[in-house]
Amino acid sequence: MPIVCKSASEIEKMRRSGRVVRQVLDAVKEVVVPGVTTMDLERVAEQKIKDLGAKPAFKGLYGFPCVLCTSVNSEVVHGIPSDKRVLKAGDIVSIDTGALLDGYYGDSAITVPVDGQISPELQKLLDVTRESLYRGIEAAQVGNHVGDIGAAVQGLVEANGFSVVRTLVGHGIGTKLHEDPQVPNYGTPGSGPKLRDGMVLAIEPMVNMGRPGVRVLADNWTEVTEDGSFSAHFEHSVAVTKKGPVILTE
Repeated sequence: MPIVCKSASEIEKMRRSGRVVRQVLDAVKEVVVPGVTTMDLERVAEQKIKDLGAKPAFKGLYGFPCVLCTSVNSEVVHGIPSDKRVLKAGDIVSIDTGALLDGYYGDSAITVPVDGQISPELQKLLDVTRESLYRGIEAAQVGNHVGDIGAAVQGLVEANGFSVVRTLVGHGIGTKLHEDPQVPNYGTPGSGPKLRDGMVLAIEPMVNMGRPGVRVLADNWTEVTEDGSFSAHFEHSVAVTKKGPVILTE
């Protein structure tokens, strides 16, 4: 598929869908406490998207059953909300969601501690993963390459003793949730497609405390670390512009 560059008016529409996603994540984050289930989070998100006049991006896409992906501890991405999955103190949960508004998608993810009290090692994982996202965003400059984004993420992550998941990547986004190009969280500076004005990318580091390997559970969705180590995930939808990268989901 060709890489689609968006006009200023299209990017403005994507900013509106991105704002919906941010409000949904903010609403869900407020109810993340010990004792809630991941399905409780799903209900909050579904109602919020409806209230904001948007449609959920994930529900029904490729057959996925929910509005949110809720991935706990060693789950990397694509965890399915469940009434049986109760969050407890010391857990971390990745919350990933997308919204469709006026024909354009927004997509973002955060990882949050369930009670605010997590081990220093886990806090470092969250801090480094979040910071690696912003390093990747800084590299999303006109004239750079997709590989510059991946290299920026990978450099920070590995310098802190963590590992980047190799088999899952970020992506272009627009009138489809997943567009070209793929945006790996590792790479060589100067490699991959050249970044042009109007490209919009979902940049999303997925970082493991242990080794990079992941596997899919029997539900055919949930990706977990092979070694059982905890994993964090942060994501923004970002427009590449002549004035620099613009975060659309903030």
